[in-house]
Amino acid sequence: MTETLHIIGGGLAGSEAAWQAARMGIPVIIHEMRPHVGTFAHRTGDLAEMVCSNSFRSDDSEQNAVGLLHWEMRQADGLIMATADRHRLPAGGALAVDRDPFAQSVTRTLLDHPLITLETGEITALPDHGHWIIATGPLTSSALGAAIQAETGAERLAFFDAIAPIVYADSIDMSVAWMQSRYDKGETEAEQKAYLNCPMTRDQYEAFIDALLAADKTEFHEGETAGYFDGCLPIEVMAERGRETLRHGPMKPVGLTNAHKPDEKPYAVVQLRRDNALGTLYNIVGFQTKMKYGAQASVFKMIPGLEDASFARLGGIHRNTFINSPTLLDNQMRLRSKPHIRFAGQVTGVEGYVESSAMGLLAGRMAASAILGHDLPPPPPTTAMGALITHITGGAEAKTFQPMNVNFGLFPPVEGLKGGRRGRKDRYQAYTDRAKTDWRDWLAQYALDAA
Repeated sequence: MTETLHIIGGGLAGSEAAWQAARMGIPVIIHEMRPHVGTFAHRTGDLAEMVCSNSFRSDDSEQNAVGLLHWEMRQADGLIMATADRHRLPAGGALAVDRDPFAQSVTRTLLDHPLITLETGEITALPDHGHWIIATGPLTSSALGAAIQAETGAERLAFFDAIAPIVYADSIDMSVAWMQSRYDKGETEAEQKAYLNCPMTRDQYEAFIDALLAADKTEFHEGETAGYFDGCLPIEVMAERGRETLRHGPMKPVGLTNAHKPDEKPYAVVQLRRDNALGTLYNIVGFQTKMKYGAQASVFKMIPGLEDASFARLGGIHRNTFINSPTLLDNQMRLRSKPHIRFAGQVTGVEGYVESSAMGLLAGRMAASAILGHDLPPPPPTTAMGALITHITGGAEAKTFQPMNVNFGLFPPVEGLKGGRRGRKDRYQAYTDRAKTDWRDWLAQYALDAA
Protein backbone atom coordinates (compact mmCIF):
# COMPACT_ATOMS: atom_id res chain seq x y z
CA MET A 1 0.00 0.00 0.00
CA THR A 2 1.09 3.58 -0.70
CA GLU A 3 2.33 5.39 2.39
CA THR A 4 0.26 8.25 3.79
CA LEU A 5 1.31 11.91 3.86
CA HIS A 6 0.35 13.75 7.05
CA ILE A 7 -0.07 17.53 6.94
CA ILE A 8 -0.28 19.57 10.13
CA GLY A 9 -2.28 22.72 9.44
CA GLY A 10 -5.24 23.26 7.13
CA GLY A 11 -4.49 26.80 6.05
CA LEU A 12 -3.65 27.93 2.54
CA ALA A 13 -0.30 26.12 2.41
CA GLY A 14 -1.57 22.89 3.97
CA SER A 15 -4.62 22.86 1.70
CA GLU A 16 -2.54 23.32 -1.44
CA ALA A 17 -0.02 20.70 -0.31
CA ALA A 18 -2.81 18.17 0.28
CA TRP A 19 -4.34 18.84 -3.13
CA GLN A 20 -1.06 18.43 -5.00
CA ALA A 21 -0.11 15.21 -3.20
CA ALA A 22 -3.55 13.66 -3.66
CA ARG A 23 -3.45 14.44 -7.38
CA MET A 24 -0.28 12.35 -7.48
CA GLY A 25 -2.08 9.39 -5.97
CA ILE A 26 -0.87 9.81 -2.39
CA PRO A 27 -3.30 9.34 0.54
CA VAL A 28 -3.33 12.48 2.70
CA ILE A 29 -4.46 13.19 6.25
CA ILE A 30 -4.85 16.86 7.15
CA HIS A 31 -4.48 17.49 10.90
CA GLU A 32 -6.22 20.76 11.82
CA MET A 33 -6.68 21.84 15.43
CA ARG A 34 -9.64 24.10 14.63
CA PRO A 35 -12.44 24.22 15.66
CA HIS A 36 -11.52 22.27 18.83
CA VAL A 37 -8.59 24.59 19.48
CA GLY A 38 -9.15 28.10 18.18
CA THR A 39 -6.97 31.14 17.59
CA PHE A 40 -7.82 34.77 18.19
CA ALA A 41 -7.79 35.46 14.44
CA HIS A 42 -9.79 32.54 13.00
CA ARG A 43 -13.61 32.55 13.07
CA THR A 44 -14.44 29.14 11.57
CA GLY A 45 -13.20 25.60 11.24
CA ASP A 46 -12.97 25.91 7.45
CA LEU A 47 -9.78 25.04 5.66
CA ALA A 48 -7.90 27.88 3.93
CA GLU A 49 -9.64 30.56 6.03
CA MET A 50 -8.23 34.02 5.23
CA VAL A 51 -7.75 35.94 8.47
CA CYS A 52 -6.23 39.24 7.37
CA SER A 53 -6.81 40.82 3.96
CA ASN A 54 -9.04 39.24 1.32
CA SER A 55 -6.54 40.11 -1.42
CA PHE A 56 -3.99 37.95 -3.21
CA ARG A 57 -2.47 41.22 -4.46
CA SER A 58 -1.50 41.99 -8.06
CA ASP A 59 -2.65 39.63 -10.81
CA ASP A 60 -0.30 41.14 -13.42
CA SER A 61 1.94 38.28 -14.58
CA GLU A 62 4.05 40.44 -16.88
CA GLN A 63 5.17 43.29 -14.62
CA ASN A 64 4.67 41.99 -11.07
CA ALA A 65 6.39 39.12 -9.23
CA VAL A 66 3.31 38.11 -7.22
CA GLY A 67 1.21 38.12 -10.40
CA LEU A 68 3.82 35.83 -11.93
CA LEU A 69 3.45 33.54 -8.93
CA HIS A 70 -0.32 33.46 -9.59
CA TRP A 71 0.43 32.41 -13.17
CA GLU A 72 2.82 29.64 -12.13
CA MET A 73 0.31 28.21 -9.64
CA ARG A 74 -2.44 28.21 -12.27
CA GLN A 75 -0.13 26.39 -14.69
CA ALA A 76 0.44 23.75 -11.99
CA ASP A 77 -3.33 23.28 -11.47
CA GLY A 78 -3.15 24.89 -8.05
CA LEU A 79 -6.31 24.58 -5.95
CA ILE A 80 -5.94 27.96 -4.22
CA MET A 81 -5.70 29.95 -7.47
CA ALA A 82 -8.51 28.02 -9.16
CA THR A 83 -10.79 28.61 -6.18
CA ALA A 84 -9.79 32.28 -5.94
CA ASP A 85 -10.69 32.77 -9.60
CA ARG A 86 -14.16 31.31 -8.98
CA HIS A 87 -14.81 33.66 -6.05
CA ARG A 88 -13.14 36.76 -7.44
CA LEU A 89 -14.29 40.27 -6.48
CA PRO A 90 -13.61 43.51 -8.39
CA ALA A 91 -10.30 44.94 -7.12
CA GLY A 92 -8.68 46.88 -9.95
CA GLY A 93 -5.56 44.99 -11.03
CA ALA A 94 -5.55 42.86 -7.88
CA LEU A 95 -7.05 39.41 -7.20
CA ALA A 96 -9.42 39.74 -4.24
CA VAL A 97 -11.93 37.10 -3.15
CA ASP A 98 -15.16 36.68 -1.21
CA ARG A 99 -13.41 35.09 1.75
CA ASP A 100 -16.10 32.87 3.33
CA PRO A 101 -17.32 31.20 0.10
CA PHE A 102 -13.66 30.83 -0.93
CA ALA A 103 -12.75 28.89 2.23
CA GLN A 104 -15.94 26.84 2.10
CA SER A 105 -15.21 25.88 -1.51
CA VAL A 106 -11.63 24.83 -0.74
CA THR A 107 -12.92 22.74 2.18
CA ARG A 108 -15.57 21.00 0.06
CA THR A 109 -13.12 20.27 -2.76
CA LEU A 110 -10.55 18.71 -0.44
CA LEU A 111 -13.02 16.66 1.60
CA ASP A 112 -14.70 15.40 -1.57
CA HIS A 113 -11.38 13.97 -2.78
CA PRO A 114 -11.28 10.20 -2.10
CA LEU A 115 -7.63 10.29 -0.97
CA ILE A 116 -7.95 13.18 1.51
CA THR A 117 -9.08 12.83 5.13
CA LEU A 118 -9.46 15.57 7.75
CA GLU A 119 -8.66 14.83 11.40
CA THR A 120 -9.40 17.60 13.88
CA GLY A 121 -7.33 17.99 17.02
CA GLU A 122 -4.04 19.52 18.07
CA ILE A 123 -0.67 17.92 17.30
CA THR A 124 1.63 18.89 20.17
CA ALA A 125 4.87 17.03 19.38
CA LEU A 126 7.07 16.35 16.38
CA PRO A 127 6.38 12.90 14.90
CA ASP A 128 9.19 10.35 15.00
CA HIS A 129 8.40 8.54 11.75
CA GLY A 130 6.28 8.71 8.60
CA HIS A 131 5.96 11.48 6.02
CA TRP A 132 4.94 14.86 7.42
CA ILE A 133 4.52 18.48 6.37
CA ILE A 134 4.21 21.17 9.04
CA ALA A 135 2.18 24.03 7.58
CA THR A 136 0.91 25.61 10.78
CA GLY A 137 1.42 29.17 9.62
CA PRO A 138 2.00 32.26 11.74
CA LEU A 139 -0.27 31.06 14.54
CA THR A 140 1.53 27.81 15.34
CA SER A 141 0.24 26.54 18.69
CA SER A 142 2.39 27.07 21.75
CA ALA A 143 2.88 23.35 22.33
CA LEU A 144 3.99 22.56 18.78
CA GLY A 145 6.08 25.72 18.68
CA ALA A 146 7.89 24.61 21.83
CA ALA A 147 8.51 21.17 20.26
CA ILE A 148 9.98 22.81 17.15
CA GLN A 149 12.16 25.04 19.30
CA ALA A 150 13.39 22.09 21.35
CA GLU A 151 14.30 20.14 18.19
CA THR A 152 16.02 22.97 16.32
CA GLY A 153 17.81 24.45 19.30
CA ALA A 154 17.21 27.85 17.78
CA GLU A 155 15.63 30.76 19.57
CA ARG A 156 12.06 31.12 18.44
CA LEU A 157 11.72 33.90 15.91
CA ALA A 158 8.72 36.19 15.66
CA PHE A 159 7.42 39.44 14.27
CA PHE A 160 4.09 41.14 14.85
CA ASP A 161 1.46 40.99 12.14
CA ALA A 162 -1.39 43.49 12.34
CA ILE A 163 -4.95 43.14 11.00
CA ALA A 164 -6.82 45.98 9.28
CA PRO A 165 -10.38 46.93 10.34
CA ILE A 166 -13.49 46.19 8.25
CA VAL A 167 -16.31 48.75 7.84
CA TYR A 168 -19.98 48.22 6.97
CA ALA A 169 -20.56 49.80 3.55
CA ASP A 170 -23.92 51.30 4.45
CA SER A 171 -22.29 53.35 7.23
CA ILE A 172 -19.96 55.20 4.82
CA ASP A 173 -20.96 58.71 3.72
CA MET A 174 -20.96 58.51 -0.08
CA SER A 175 -21.53 62.25 -0.39
CA VAL A 176 -17.88 62.51 0.70
CA ALA A 177 -16.36 59.24 -0.54
CA TRP A 178 -16.26 58.08 -4.18
CA MET A 179 -15.51 54.89 -6.10
CA GLN A 180 -12.33 54.74 -8.20
CA SER A 181 -9.32 52.48 -8.63
CA ARG A 182 -6.00 54.29 -8.72
CA TYR A 183 -5.33 55.54 -12.27
CA ASP A 184 -8.71 53.97 -13.22
CA LYS A 185 -6.90 50.65 -13.49
CA GLY A 186 -8.89 47.68 -14.77
CA GLU A 187 -10.59 46.55 -17.97
CA THR A 188 -14.19 46.76 -16.72
CA GLU A 189 -16.13 49.49 -14.96
CA ALA A 190 -16.32 47.29 -11.85
CA GLU A 191 -12.51 46.99 -11.80
CA GLN A 192 -12.04 50.70 -12.45
CA LYS A 193 -14.30 51.48 -9.48
CA ALA A 194 -13.14 48.73 -7.14
CA TYR A 195 -11.94 51.02 -4.34
CA LEU A 196 -13.78 53.48 -2.14
CA ASN A 197 -11.83 56.70 -1.52
CA CYS A 198 -12.00 59.14 1.39
CA PRO A 199 -10.19 62.46 0.78
CA MET A 200 -8.35 64.56 3.36
CA THR A 201 -7.26 68.17 3.36
CA ARG A 202 -3.90 69.05 4.84
CA ASP A 203 -5.48 70.17 8.13
CA GLN A 204 -7.50 66.95 8.36
CA TYR A 205 -4.40 64.87 7.65
CA GLU A 206 -2.32 66.66 10.29
CA ALA A 207 -5.07 66.23 12.91
CA PHE A 208 -5.34 62.54 11.99
CA ILE A 209 -1.58 62.02 12.41
CA ASP A 210 -1.67 63.77 15.81
CA ALA A 211 -4.50 61.50 16.99
CA LEU A 212 -2.78 58.41 15.61
CA LEU A 213 0.44 59.16 17.46
CA ALA A 214 -1.36 59.95 20.73
CA ALA A 215 -3.71 56.94 20.70
CA ASP A 216 -3.48 54.12 23.25
CA LYS A 217 -1.59 51.16 21.79
CA THR A 218 -1.45 47.48 22.64
CA GLU A 219 1.42 46.76 25.01
CA PHE A 220 3.90 43.98 24.36
CA HIS A 221 4.36 41.11 26.76
CA GLU A 222 7.59 40.92 28.71
CA GLY A 223 10.40 39.58 26.54
CA GLU A 224 8.67 40.36 23.24
CA THR A 225 10.12 42.79 20.72
CA ALA A 226 8.40 44.77 17.99
CA GLY A 227 10.17 43.11 15.07
CA TYR A 228 7.57 44.08 12.45
CA PHE A 229 7.64 42.80 8.89
CA ASP A 230 7.95 45.92 6.73
CA GLY A 231 5.22 44.79 4.34
CA CYS A 232 2.61 44.76 7.13
CA LEU A 233 3.56 47.64 9.42
CA PRO A 234 0.89 48.98 11.78
CA ILE A 235 -0.23 52.36 10.54
CA GLU A 236 0.85 54.12 13.72
CA VAL A 237 4.36 52.65 13.42
CA MET A 238 4.58 54.10 9.90
CA ALA A 239 3.40 57.47 11.26
CA GLU A 240 6.13 57.38 13.90
CA ARG A 241 8.72 57.23 11.11
CA GLY A 242 7.70 60.69 9.88
CA ARG A 243 4.55 62.77 9.48
CA GLU A 244 4.60 62.42 5.69
CA THR A 245 5.23 58.66 5.63
CA LEU A 246 1.56 57.70 5.32
CA ARG A 247 0.97 60.30 2.60
CA HIS A 248 3.61 58.53 0.52
CA GLY A 249 2.34 55.08 1.49
CA PRO A 250 -1.22 53.78 1.96
CA MET A 251 -2.67 57.32 2.01
CA LYS A 252 -1.00 58.60 -1.17
CA PRO A 253 -3.39 60.77 -3.25
CA VAL A 254 -1.87 60.06 -6.69
CA GLY A 255 -3.94 58.64 -9.55
CA LEU A 256 -7.25 59.68 -7.98
CA THR A 257 -9.76 62.45 -8.76
CA ASN A 258 -12.45 63.40 -6.25
CA ALA A 259 -15.72 62.80 -8.08
CA HIS A 260 -17.49 65.32 -5.83
CA LYS A 261 -14.83 68.04 -6.17
CA PRO A 262 -12.81 67.27 -9.32
CA ASP A 263 -10.97 70.61 -9.21
CA GLU A 264 -9.66 70.05 -5.68
CA LYS A 265 -6.60 67.85 -5.24
CA PRO A 266 -6.80 65.84 -1.98
CA TYR A 267 -3.78 66.16 0.29
CA ALA A 268 -4.18 62.49 1.27
CA VAL A 269 -6.63 59.69 0.49
CA VAL A 270 -7.74 56.70 2.55
CA GLN A 271 -8.76 53.76 0.36
CA LEU A 272 -11.16 50.96 1.27
CA ARG A 273 -11.41 47.71 -0.69
CA ARG A 274 -14.52 45.57 -1.06
CA ASP A 275 -14.31 42.56 1.28
CA ASN A 276 -17.23 40.38 0.18
CA ALA A 277 -19.29 39.63 -2.93
CA LEU A 278 -22.33 41.42 -1.60
CA GLY A 279 -20.37 44.66 -1.30
CA THR A 280 -21.57 45.13 2.26
CA LEU A 281 -18.10 45.11 3.83
CA TYR A 282 -14.98 47.14 3.06
CA ASN A 283 -11.53 46.84 4.62
CA ILE A 284 -9.37 49.91 5.10
CA VAL A 285 -6.35 49.30 2.86
CA GLY A 286 -3.00 49.37 4.64
CA PHE A 287 -4.56 50.26 8.01
CA GLN A 288 -3.20 47.37 10.07
CA THR A 289 -3.05 48.62 13.64
CA LYS A 290 -2.08 47.87 17.21
CA MET A 291 -4.27 50.63 18.66
CA LYS A 292 -6.68 49.56 21.38
CA TYR A 293 -10.26 49.10 20.24
CA GLY A 294 -11.64 52.28 21.80
CA ALA A 295 -8.87 54.35 20.26
CA GLN A 296 -9.40 52.77 16.85
CA ALA A 297 -13.05 53.71 16.68
CA SER A 298 -12.41 57.35 17.58
CA VAL A 299 -9.32 57.82 15.40
CA PHE A 300 -10.73 56.13 12.29
CA LYS A 301 -13.94 58.14 12.55
CA MET A 302 -11.81 61.23 11.93
CA ILE A 303 -11.49 60.06 8.31
CA PRO A 304 -13.87 62.09 6.10
CA GLY A 305 -16.75 59.84 5.07
CA LEU A 306 -16.25 57.52 8.05
CA GLU A 307 -17.54 59.86 10.77
CA ASP A 308 -20.51 57.54 11.37
CA ALA A 309 -18.80 54.31 10.37
CA SER A 310 -19.80 51.00 11.95
CA PHE A 311 -17.05 48.39 12.18
CA ALA A 312 -17.63 44.72 11.42
CA ARG A 313 -14.15 44.03 12.78
CA LEU A 314 -11.58 46.25 14.42
CA GLY A 315 -7.89 45.81 13.87
CA GLY A 316 -5.65 43.59 15.95
CA ILE A 317 -2.12 42.38 16.37
CA HIS A 318 -0.57 38.98 16.85
CA ARG A 319 2.73 37.25 17.17
CA ASN A 320 3.81 35.65 13.90
CA THR A 321 6.11 32.66 14.23
CA PHE A 322 8.59 31.47 11.61
CA ILE A 323 11.69 29.27 11.62
CA ASN A 324 15.16 30.20 10.46
CA SER A 325 14.76 28.20 7.28
CA PRO A 326 18.20 28.89 5.71
CA THR A 327 19.85 27.03 8.59
CA LEU A 328 17.16 24.42 9.27
CA LEU A 329 15.83 23.28 5.88
CA ASP A 330 17.42 21.62 2.85
CA ASN A 331 16.35 22.38 -0.72
CA GLN A 332 13.61 19.75 -0.41
CA MET A 333 12.11 21.82 2.45
CA ARG A 334 13.05 18.99 4.84
CA LEU A 335 14.14 19.60 8.42
CA ARG A 336 17.82 18.65 8.33
CA SER A 337 17.69 16.98 11.75
CA LYS A 338 14.47 15.06 10.94
CA PRO A 339 14.25 14.69 7.15
CA HIS A 340 10.90 12.89 7.31
CA ILE A 341 9.42 16.30 8.26
CA ARG A 342 8.99 19.11 5.76
CA PHE A 343 7.88 22.67 6.46
CA ALA A 344 5.67 24.75 4.18
CA GLY A 345 3.92 28.11 4.11
CA GLN A 346 4.37 31.17 6.24
CA VAL A 347 6.15 29.33 9.05
CA THR A 348 9.11 28.94 6.64
CA GLY A 349 9.57 32.71 6.39
CA VAL A 350 7.64 33.56 3.25
CA GLU A 351 5.13 36.35 3.69
CA GLY A 352 1.70 36.52 2.09
CA TYR A 353 -1.18 34.28 1.11
CA VAL A 354 0.18 33.56 -2.37
CA GLU A 355 3.73 32.85 -1.25
CA SER A 356 2.48 30.53 1.50
CA SER A 357 0.25 28.66 -0.95
CA ALA A 358 3.12 28.36 -3.44
CA MET A 359 5.41 26.78 -0.85
CA GLY A 360 2.59 24.40 0.03
CA LEU A 361 2.33 23.45 -3.64
CA LEU A 362 6.04 22.62 -3.80
CA ALA A 363 6.12 20.81 -0.45
CA GLY A 364 3.14 18.67 -1.45
CA ARG A 365 4.73 17.68 -4.74
CA MET A 366 8.12 17.05 -3.16
CA ALA A 367 6.68 14.91 -0.37
CA ALA A 368 4.57 12.91 -2.82
CA SER A 369 7.55 12.35 -5.09
CA ALA A 370 9.61 11.06 -2.16
CA ILE A 371 6.84 8.60 -1.23
CA LEU A 372 6.82 7.45 -4.86
CA GLY A 373 10.55 6.77 -4.62
CA HIS A 374 12.42 9.75 -6.01
CA ASP A 375 13.25 13.35 -5.12
CA LEU A 376 11.69 16.17 -7.12
CA PRO A 377 14.32 18.85 -7.87
CA PRO A 378 13.27 22.39 -6.91
CA PRO A 379 12.24 24.64 -9.80
CA PRO A 380 14.87 26.91 -11.39
CA PRO A 381 15.65 30.09 -9.40
CA THR A 382 14.63 32.06 -12.50
CA THR A 383 10.98 31.19 -11.73
CA ALA A 384 8.94 32.84 -8.98
CA MET A 385 8.59 29.60 -7.01
CA GLY A 386 12.23 28.76 -7.56
CA ALA A 387 13.32 32.21 -6.40
CA LEU A 388 11.29 31.85 -3.20
CA ILE A 389 12.45 28.36 -2.27
CA THR A 390 16.05 29.29 -3.08
CA HIS A 391 15.76 32.31 -0.80
CA ILE A 392 14.35 30.46 2.22
CA THR A 393 16.57 27.37 1.91
CA GLY A 394 19.90 29.11 1.57
CA GLY A 395 19.73 32.29 -0.49
CA ALA A 396 18.93 34.51 2.49
CA GLU A 397 21.39 35.64 5.13
CA ALA A 398 20.61 33.43 8.12
CA LYS A 399 21.76 35.96 10.72
CA THR A 400 19.28 38.57 9.53
CA PHE A 401 16.58 36.28 8.08
CA GLN A 402 13.14 37.91 8.00
CA PRO A 403 9.85 37.07 6.25
CA MET A 404 9.91 37.94 2.56
CA ASN A 405 7.32 38.54 -0.15
CA VAL A 406 8.18 37.38 -3.64
CA ASN A 407 9.91 40.17 -5.57
CA PHE A 408 12.17 40.52 -8.57
CA GLY A 409 15.11 41.21 -6.28
CA LEU A 410 15.14 37.47 -5.51
CA PHE A 411 15.57 36.55 -9.20
CA PRO A 412 18.95 36.10 -10.96
CA PRO A 413 19.59 39.20 -13.11
CA VAL A 414 18.92 39.13 -16.83
CA GLU A 415 22.12 40.18 -18.54
CA GLY A 416 22.27 43.23 -20.78
CA LEU A 417 19.26 45.10 -19.38
CA LYS A 418 19.23 48.71 -18.25
CA GLY A 419 19.06 49.24 -14.49
CA GLY A 420 17.13 51.89 -12.56
CA ARG A 421 13.54 53.05 -12.82
CA ARG A 422 13.66 53.88 -16.54
CA GLY A 423 14.58 50.35 -17.50
CA ARG A 424 12.21 48.70 -15.04
CA LYS A 425 9.37 47.86 -17.46
CA ASP A 426 11.65 46.06 -19.92
CA ARG A 427 13.53 44.39 -17.08
CA TYR A 428 10.37 43.07 -15.41
CA GLN A 429 9.04 41.81 -18.74
CA ALA A 430 12.32 39.96 -19.31
CA TYR A 431 12.10 38.39 -15.85
CA THR A 432 8.55 37.15 -16.42
CA ASP A 433 9.18 35.94 -19.99
CA ARG A 434 12.18 33.92 -18.81
CA ALA A 435 10.29 32.60 -15.78
CA LYS A 436 7.32 31.41 -17.82
CA THR A 437 9.54 29.53 -20.24
CA ASP A 438 11.52 27.90 -17.43
CA TRP A 439 8.39 27.05 -15.41
CA ARG A 440 6.72 25.39 -18.40
CA ASP A 441 9.90 23.40 -19.05
CA TRP A 442 10.12 22.30 -15.39
CA LEU A 443 6.47 21.22 -15.33
CA ALA A 444 6.86 19.33 -18.58
CA GLN A 445 10.06 17.62 -17.46
CA TYR A 446 8.45 16.32 -14.26
CA ALA A 447 4.95 15.77 -15.64
CA LEU A 448 5.11 12.10 -14.67
CA ASP A 449 5.14 13.20 -11.02
CA ALA A 450 1.48 14.11 -11.39
CA ALA A 451 -1.33 11.62 -11.78
